[in-house]
Amino acid sequence: MAVIDRRWLPLNALRAFEAVGRQLSFTGGAQRLQVTQSALSRHVASLEDLLGRPLLERRPSGLALTPAGAALLPVVKKSFDRLEEVMNDILQEEAGHQRRLRLHMPPSFLHQVALPILSDFRREFPDILIDVSTSLGTGLPPTEVDVAVVYDRPQAGDTVRDLLWMVRVAPVCAPGIAAAAAGLDLSQFLAGQELLHVKLQGEPIGTHWTHFARAQGFALDIRRGMAFDTVTLAAQYAMAGQGVVLADIDMFASEIAAGRLVAPYDVTAEDGYGYYLAFHSEDLGDPVISLFRSWMIARLGRLVRKSA
Repeated sequence: MAVIDRRWLPLNALRAFEAVGRQLSFTGGAQRLQVTQSALSRHVASLEDLLGRPLLERRPSGLALTPAGAALLPVVKKSFDRLEEVMNDILQEEAGHQRRLRLHMPPSFLHQVALPILSDFRREFPDILIDVSTSLGTGLPPTEVDVAVVYDRPQAGDTVRDLLWMVRVAPVCAPGIAAAAAGLDLSQFLAGQELLHVKLQGEPIGTHWTHFARAQGFALDIRRGMAFDTVTLAAQYAMAGQGVVLADIDMFASEIAAGRLVAPYDVTAEDGYGYYLAFHSEDLGDPVISLFRSWMIARLGRLVRKSA
């Protein structure tokens, strides 16, 4: 069986396949690379001949990746993206430009936790520019970044994941709402309150409350209340004097300490989710990523210990 050697990697064919695979179109790939479709087709065919199996198949609805193509495309894309990024960094450093670090964080994490940390990081390391993006959902972001904070359950994969903290939730509300808890047990209190829900990708509304109530040993009608995209929005609504939200007590430690949010009952639960710092294993040697990784772990370690 033939073995691929990096000395003979068909770079032009790989670049052609990546362009076609991104667009799932020979026309789109040719426009992207500014070459003819026939040239692109020959390159892809030569790569398929080398591997001994098809990478693309024509269907009535258009082009589709075969299993081999689906396995190869993300690796080729990531490799070319990383080469492009590093070479541009070298060019920028040579021209006296600053290094740019691309970060992705969930909206609530960014708003509640990360903004002051990023401000301190920039103050200490002004030569590193920060490019921050955010999006809803669990797991890794859809766009290519250097470092991502992800809200997720424990996952195995091809990325390095440092656990920042496991989420511990408690029912919290405004002081006026908490006063209604006097003389009631937790199930009675929640039965009489508006429940504030946080949407969870791929899960029905009310999932957090269902798991929490089950862990406490009682049933809860989750059909009541309002649903929000982020826990920050739900908590802000609660602080305005409306409803009860399950909130991460570490993320909202300052609001709880200041009395803007109150936990009427001394009960917390882990919901299986945590915040992880994630990046590609091949970036372990990148000094900027390594610096930011150490900084975040140290800062968030102090934050969680302080609120515990």
